Amino acid sequence: MSIRLVKAPISLLFSERTLDEALYAREFDRLGESDDDPIHHWLKLARAKGDTADTDPVLLNLIIELHRKIDALEMFLKNEEPQRVSLMHEAEIESIGFEHFKLSTELLEAGKEYYGRIAMPVHPKRDIAVFFKALDGSLAQITKMHERDEREWSAYLTARERVLIREARESKT
Repeated sequence: MSIRLVKAPISLLFSERTLDEALYAREFDRLGESDDDPIHHWLKLARAKGDTADTDPVLLNLIIELHRKIDALEMFLKNEEPQRVSLMHEAEIESIGFEHFKLSTELLEAGKEYYGRIAMPVHPKRDIAVFFKALDGSLAQITKMHERDEREWSAYLTARERVLIREARESKT
């Protein structure tokens, strides 16, 4: 089986799935609902009522992101941190595929399952939760990811491919 990977520098925190599977499953669910903050609930209700019909969607999204940034700044000033499960290992992902990723160093044991948080380098920056299985010491297959995160992962992969194609074209000329 041929796995196509694209270079993409991303950070990953992970632990073996069996260490605390219930706690990992709970965080997985919580991170999947990360858009369900108070401002997101308000926006859903406003859209359902039709209150946003005459609003520029780009401007609305920017205002919502500003609100979230202010919330994050407030949390920082109050020295509050989002509750996250402590994970044992930190690694750098060197390349990604639609259902796979490859670490820059061999930290995995083939056949074992893991839980991790991937720091997506997109706007807005956020962590995505993922369960994965090691195919060898550095190659992993994603076994579980939220649908919204899958779309973001695929979009990021596609964007990275475009960047690499552009760089290859520029280096030939």
